[in-house]
Amino acid sequence: MKKEQGIKVENLVKHFGEGETRVDVIEGASFTVNKGELLALIAPSGAGKTTLLMMIGCVTEPNSGTIWLGEEKVYENGWLVKDTRSIRREKIGFIFQAPYLIPFLNVIENITLLPQSSGVSEKDTKAKAMELLTYLDIAEKAKMSGSKLSGGQNQRVAIARALANDPQIILADEPTAALDTKRSISVVQMLKKIAVEQGVAIIMVTHDETVLPYCDGIMEIVDKKVVMKDSAEDIRII
Repeated sequence: MKKEQGIKVENLVKHFGEGETRVDVIEGASFTVNKGELLALIAPSGAGKTTLLMMIGCVTEPNSGTIWLGEEKVYENGWLVKDTRSIRREKIGFIFQAPYLIPFLNVIENITLLPQSSGVSEKDTKAKAMELLTYLDIAEKAKMSGSKLSGGQNQRVAIARALANDPQIILADEPTAALDTKRSISVVQMLKKIAVEQGVAIIMVTHDETVLPYCDGIMEIVDKKVVMKDSAEDIRII
């Protein structure tokens, strides 16, 4: 079966500042993540992992290069879309280290908030939210506050929220950093299941070596470039 392109990046470059204050972060990153794949992105702190993720997520503008999301070219030495917010809303789900649930809303309200603000009906958003919570095996927590949930349960809610807009792409920035090993592996296995069953391309930034064997591939930022690693063996993340 032919693999479908989820994310493609060519010669992506990012620096901050100019002249003597210029700091080069990414110099010519090129890679492809196919739909159905979960790839880990690793590097020491400060090497540009989050910057790269935010460029792919149409949050931070690169200096040059090309980005495809699915088959749509969204950046080529400048944004090719008028409203990057619409790209994020329609194509991308974000998951962060902290769930960032709104404390005065219950679980289902946290999931439905953004779709409803985009004009989807309350009935449809609630039905979708319950479908996702059932899929993630946490439906019984729908009416509870996030403060009543464990760290792993909160992160599952954050995953449900990221899936609420049926994204083609999920960008996860250290989603297991606050979890113990057992819960970390559970969350990564869940992301892998989503990638395969939903046909989503996922990039996960991580410092956690224990989750690497559960990923389809590993990308490492080395000397400001992205290189593919053959396996998780002998990788040591600083």
